[in-house]
Amino acid sequence: MGDFEGHALVVTTIGELFCPQENWLKEDPMPIVFRSGALKFYFYSNEGDPREPVHIHVRGGSANAKIWLEPTIGVAESDGFNSRDLSAIIRLVIDNRSLIKRAWHEHFGN
Repeated sequence: MGDFEGHALVVTTIGELFCPQENWLKEDPMPIVFRSGALKFYFYSNEGDPREPVHIHVRGGSANAKIWLEPTIGVAESDGFNSRDLSAIIRLVIDNRSLIKRAWHEHFGN
């Protein structure tokens, strides 16, 4: 797809989107953890029963992916992202791992 190759992948709105003090994440069925360029990093409030290990969903245009954070960071599934996009997404997940885990545990309470 390559739609994200020319974008600077910089996290720009963490403070605005992740605000556990206000508990808005607990009420959102698809809480957004952060955005980077045209990419949205989020998870679903219903992540299975039993709940799957910590992971993050990524959407950009019509492309989407699911990235595991545990036991190791890796692509669980992807549709529409090319290998360059996925490499950039993995770098962003690595750089924001603590934020993603904090949001996950704040939202799911575990």
